[in-house]
Amino acid sequence: MAMEVTQILLNAQSVDSSTRKHAEESLRQFQEQNLPSFYLSLSNELANNEKPVDSRKLAGLILKNALDAKEQYRKNELVQRWLSLDTAVKSQVKECLLQTLSSPVLDARSTASQVIAKVAGIDLPQKQWPELIHSLLSNIHQLQPHVKQATLDTLGYLCEEVSPQVVDQAQVNKILTAVVQGMNASEASSDVRLSATRALYNALGFAQTNFSNDMERDYIMRVVCEATLSHEVKIRQAAFECLVAISSAYYDKLASYMQDIFNLTAKAVKEDDESVALQAIEFWSSICDEEVDILDEYGGEFTADSDIPCFYFIKQALPALVPMLLETLLKQEEDQDQDEGAWNLAMAGGTCLGLVARTVGDDIVPLVMPFIEESIAKPDWRQREAATYAFGSILEGPSPDKLMPIVNVALNFMLAALMKDPNNQVKDTTAWTLGRIFEFLHGSTVEIITPENCQQILTVLLQSMKDVPNVAEKACGALYFLAQGYEDVGSASPLSPFLQEIVQSLLTVSHREDAGESRLRTAAYETLNEVVRCSTNETAPIILQLVQVIMMELHQTLEQQKLSSDEREKQNELQGLLCGCLQVIIQKLGAADTTKYALMQYADQIMDLFLRVFACRNATVHEEAMLAIGALAYAAGPNFAKYMPGFYQYLEMGLQNFEEYQVCAITVGVVGDLCRALEDKIMPYCDGIMTQLLKDLSSNQLHRSVKPPIFSCFGDIALAIGENFDKYLIYAMPMLQSAAEMSARAASADDEMLEYTNQLRNGILEAYSGILQGFKNSPKTQILMPYAPYVLLLIDTLYKEKDMDDAVMKAAIGVLGDLADTLGSHAGPLITQSVSTKDFLEECLSSDDNLIKESADWAKLAISRVVSG
Repeated sequence: MAMEVTQILLNAQSVDSSTRKHAEESLRQFQEQNLPSFYLSLSNELANNEKPVDSRKLAGLILKNALDAKEQYRKNELVQRWLSLDTAVKSQVKECLLQTLSSPVLDARSTASQVIAKVAGIDLPQKQWPELIHSLLSNIHQLQPHVKQATLDTLGYLCEEVSPQVVDQAQVNKILTAVVQGMNASEASSDVRLSATRALYNALGFAQTNFSNDMERDYIMRVVCEATLSHEVKIRQAAFECLVAISSAYYDKLASYMQDIFNLTAKAVKEDDESVALQAIEFWSSICDEEVDILDEYGGEFTADSDIPCFYFIKQALPALVPMLLETLLKQEEDQDQDEGAWNLAMAGGTCLGLVARTVGDDIVPLVMPFIEESIAKPDWRQREAATYAFGSILEGPSPDKLMPIVNVALNFMLAALMKDPNNQVKDTTAWTLGRIFEFLHGSTVEIITPENCQQILTVLLQSMKDVPNVAEKACGALYFLAQGYEDVGSASPLSPFLQEIVQSLLTVSHREDAGESRLRTAAYETLNEVVRCSTNETAPIILQLVQVIMMELHQTLEQQKLSSDEREKQNELQGLLCGCLQVIIQKLGAADTTKYALMQYADQIMDLFLRVFACRNATVHEEAMLAIGALAYAAGPNFAKYMPGFYQYLEMGLQNFEEYQVCAITVGVVGDLCRALEDKIMPYCDGIMTQLLKDLSSNQLHRSVKPPIFSCFGDIALAIGENFDKYLIYAMPMLQSAAEMSARAASADDEMLEYTNQLRNGILEAYSGILQGFKNSPKTQILMPYAPYVLLLIDTLYKEKDMDDAVMKAAIGVLGDLADTLGSHAGPLITQSVSTKDFLEECLSSDDNLIKESADWAKLAISRVVSG
């Protein structure tokens, strides 16, 4: 096999599909049947300079894919396979990989760099391959630039794959020294400088200690700043990318460099290549993000500024920074409004201006207003568009008091421009700006809209929805925020008299021939949903008529036969939007008794349509239809039982859908809705549902995010069927116990893991709570006694860990109350013996969070009944 491997790798890239398939199958069999030989053959192929470039490159790529995968369970399998290989085999593979770094062929070198990093990602945490970093660093002193470059690439990838804890500080120092030397202006090869600059970007996470040392930090910052002035565009861009990363990782260390950085960014924005200028603006956006986060976090807590770790860099730079950003707004591209993925200097500048407004609030207004006033009516469209964009960008951040007088004057001007400006880009930005005005200056606390101008605004927006797709899409967006602002008005909304016309206009937009462009159809439905959601009781008859219209449209999409794949995709998108719309209507009409009865007249037809949608088997549509069914079940209550025989197979399909895990997660949520709607009428389906949920929990293929909701779902089922849950206890309880143990072990990890751990704990506690409440007052209560110590152990562990969030705290104290309430005097001695129950209860009783305090009051009462004294 090893002899033929070159030919097989070349065949795997053949234009002839049968040759290609045959070669792919041979490679798969080789990997399955003889893994050591597979690794050796491919790494030899990659290292052999006599072999063709194409076979070497593919050999490296296959090696890389044999070490890593997107799905966590698959990745774990591959890692275990590599770790279980014979040490001699692994050493040979590593030897070949390191040897390839000095190959004259670029493709072979760069592939080898990536494979070495993947191996390092597996081996270094296991304390294997300790000599790797030393071997790489010895390459740095080679005279050949291509070896140096490949080595720096490898170090960069390695820093991406490995966590900083795995590499000791002495090695980190050596890596950083090598990388920063490679970036130096004295380095003759620009390829080496570029690789070094990119490697530094990945290595910044390792440089905590070095950034805390003034001399080392000064040296690194000097080299990065010099690299922003390199003759090579790519090096300048990579150097600014490093500055962006430094601004968020080491914000508190930047003060002494800010003046120099400002000068460098201003120069880049003014005269450099767009790719470089974009990164220079990104630096300031990143500083804004940092300062907004700091000020949000410390907002109400500190009176003295000196206590806040904020350096107010943006405030200090304002007089120079704002003019620089306003200048970029005039660098629009023709037709950027029609390109959904467009990103250029003007858009980056406007985005940054918006962040600056959020950072400094009122202070930005006097700096931007002269630019707006001067340019808003100029004959050149670029100036009108830039002025409008500047205005829209500063509406979030400054206080309503500061903005209201200006917006009052500007509103009529904007409405006129949306109707009459000859340029589409100006109209697009004007409609977006109106949307921002309605988002931030219209609602229960502040109101820009009066009975006098409401009709005029609507007339303009509805007219504008007939404009070209991108302008119409922004007009829909503005109407969305207009409707949202009236969400809390109670019975009389100023939009009510126009609701029929608004709904009709949005339906008309959704039927436009060109509604597929600029997300127009999606925007029309999103806006229609918001209009429905924020409508009032007086307009319920119009919403009821809408049910029939949307049902009819959904019916028509189901009747279409023999579609091309493009048409099929459009049809799926439309079905998803229509199901989403029905969900909102069902929630709206189902929420009030007066309209629920009228809605239920259509329940049979609606359900029939949803079942037909499921039969089409498309994931996105399934999600939407599943959510809509959850809403219908909630509205129908116990009457939903008659739909279960037809619906159950699709419910089961959703629970089995590991690949499209969002479908699975939503289906789990719908099981909860069904439990609340049907209560004990869900009994006949519980065996099937529980079997599937237990399978889901045991699967290593299912995305972990679905597991916490499954535990909550156990609680929903137990609440619905009460003591009949007894037969599932022997399966469910061990699962809950092992998950609780896992959540105790995982807590010390990073923020993302901690967030997941808290979701998991919450799910476990909701399960315990539902099970305990479900068995309350049942003669079978005592069968829960053996599990009580585990519940108390979980609560003890949580109390000791001290890293639970408020939701978990509330759930945990609630479960403690449920335990006392359901198990009565039998639970008394256990609660008394429990290590931290008393302290935990005290802590919750004195919580600032009212919900936690309420739960704790109730738990205290329940416990006092069963614990004497």
